[in-house]
Amino acid sequence: MFKTIADPADCEVRSVIRFLNARKVKPAEIHRQLVEIYSENVMTDGMVRKWVRQFNDGRTNVHDEARSGRPSVVNDGWLQK
Repeated sequence: MFKTIADPADCEVRSVIRFLNARKVKPAEIHRQLVEIYSENVMTDGMVRKWVRQFNDGRTNVHDEARSGRPSVVNDGWLQK
């Protein structure tokens, strides 16, 4: 039995996917290993396959890409109200 890791960062999970994919581990096996260590809710099998596809297409960044839209802003004045 392995020690489980609670609440991993998204980039940590994606780094594991990238590493295992580079070692030619199949997406279903990557998902199985993620669930074994991080828990059932870490990432769906479909999302693992999506990330494997992106890494195979040349993506190297494991962090979220910037998105358009209004950023969430909270300032001290709002918190005191």
